[in-house]
Amino acid sequence: MTPKERFLCALDGGVPDRVPTFELEFQLSEELCGKRFLTEEDLKNASPKEEERLLAENAETLIEVYERLEHDAICVQYLNEEHQIETVRLLHRLSGDRFAILAHGDGTFAIPDGEGFEKMCVAMFEEPESLHAEARRMRDEAIRHDRAMLDAGFDGFILCSDYCFNQGPFMSPKMFSEFVAPYLAEIIAAIRGAGGYAIKHTDGNIMPIIDQLVAAHPHALHSLDPMAGVDIAEVKRLWGDKVALCGNVHCAAMQTGTEEEVVASAEYCLTHAKPGGGYIFATSNIPFRGLPLERYLLVLDVWKRMRDY
Repeated sequence: MTPKERFLCALDGGVPDRVPTFELEFQLSEELCGKRFLTEEDLKNASPKEEERLLAENAETLIEVYERLEHDAICVQYLNEEHQIETVRLLHRLSGDRFAILAHGDGTFAIPDGEGFEKMCVAMFEEPESLHAEARRMRDEAIRHDRAMLDAGFDGFILCSDYCFNQGPFMSPKMFSEFVAPYLAEIIAAIRGAGGYAIKHTDGNIMPIIDQLVAAHPHALHSLDPMAGVDIAEVKRLWGDKVALCGNVHCAAMQTGTEEEVVASAEYCLTHAKPGGGYIFATSNIPFRGLPLERYLLVLDVWKRMRDY
């Protein structure tokens, strides 16, 4: 199978030739190959010709990094919509239809900052219609954006609004069902209706609202955070026939744990989530800047040893 075929097969709940892998974001490209990914800031004062050159070089870097890691999907980061669209065209030109290509595509309320948290709490009780109006605006913009990206050649989206702390969701399940879940379901329905794929990401303890997340009908859930007590074996048992799963390799252990703990976490994920398909191997967040590259490569070594069906 090609990387894209393998990745989409797993998102559809199928059994590919091996467990696919990807990361929401990979911040260790300089450690891996001495190159960093392009950001919008890099393009701020570029001439049209310079912009064209930088975007082309960035597409080449994306392919180099993710081929070396043997990832099955590329998530395009750090660029505005116009430059992401140009990037997906470049990726197709350079690699054909080899990789699944993803972008961000959420439009639902996420955990607000300190001041925003207070305002949201007040609005939920005193001005709920103002929140619904904002939710509808965000939904409509997400649907517009996602359709433009799909038309340009993207295969799907990571829906990256974070809903949960380690203790649980930032609003009660009842409030989540009013202010978030219906709009999430509409965004996902629009993605599916246009032929795209939707991976719902949130860190933290999702268990009090996992039924609502699954009911929104994403193709997969990410990141199944073990630091918040989310057990991929339990999620697979309860929900594995309804939604694909991504992630669960313990990021904190990757940074501060022993090698044995890192290996054990990766083995646990593959042992319990691989059977029956519908699993994409990934960390429980991202390989973040400051994480020793060797720790991520250790995780990939476990995946290579256990990935074949």
